[in-house]
Parts: sequence; structure tokens; C-alpha cells
Amino acid sequence: MTVEKYHSSARLLHWLIAILAILNIALGLLHDPLEKVVQLIPLHKSIGLSVLVLTLVRIALRMIWKKPPLPGSVTPLERAVAWGTHMLLYVLLLALPLTGWVFSSAGKYPLSFFGLFDWPKLPISKDGPFAGPAHEAHEVLGFVMLALVVLHVAAALRHHFVLKDDILRRML
Repeated sequence: MTVEKYHSSARLLHWLIAILAILNIALGLLHDPLEKVVQLIPLHKSIGLSVLVLTLVRIALRMIWKKPPLPGSVTPLERAVAWGTHMLLYVLLLALPLTGWVFSSAGKYPLSFFGLFDWPKLPISKDGPFAGPAHEAHEVLGFVMLALVVLHVAAALRHHFVLKDDILRRML
């Protein structure tokens, strides 16, 4: 039996973004406890900017890719939950880097992209109306992203090991 898979570029972007997003969640959670040992924030910022760019590419290409159909065994409720979860993941993959970019722009340090070049800062001041709320949103949305990643992985594993359908194989 042949599994109808996502486009190879879609699969590559999915896994690259997934790895970077999970790594960045870990870096975000570990930067305070490890601050005296290693500075993780410059790497966190660079990865976040990479996620932003890669997500924009993925969304643009998604408009021309044909997505493989879901199996007929997927219920309407499961389809709705899957659609909602995916949409929220895309929103977070954009909102997290954007909120990070906003409050980083108000900081005193340059916004460096892996030490290769300085990323342009937005015209945001530290005492203005955007930096503080962007920082708070960034932290809250990070925990929402963590929860959605766990849900997404659990759903994929359920499909693969419990339901034994081809949902996960479509992205491999």
C-alpha cells in the first residue's frame, strides 16, 4: 500500500521548523537557570528569527502544495481539532518570533543573526507601550506553544501506534 505523502519540501520544512521550535522552547526555559554558565539568549533570538523566516516560506509554499487527504476514518470532530491545532501552531510560529523581535528591539543589545549580521530592530522604545506587553505575550505564548507541541506529538503517536493509520507516515 502506497502512502500519499506531503511534498518533500513541506516535510523538510515541517521537521526543520519543529526541531528549531522545540529547541527554542528549551532555550527559553533554560536561559534564566543557566545565565551564569552560558548566554543562551543570542542563540534563542537567532533561532526564533529563523523560525519566522522558515514559517513564512512554508506558508507561501503551502498555498501551492496539495495536501494529502485525511483517511475516511478521521471523524469530523478530529478533523476540526486537527485543523484548529494546525492553525494555532502557525499563528504561534509567527507570533512568538514577532513578539520576541518587538521586545528585543527595545533592548540595548544588537539583534544579531547567529553573529553573521545584525537583524534590523523595530522602532520600539523600552518605556513605550509595546515592549512590555510583547515580552509578557512572548512568555505566555511560549507555554501555549509547548502545550500544543505536546498535543500535536501525542496525536501523531496515537494515529501511528493506536489507530495504525498513515497520518504520521505522510510527514515522514
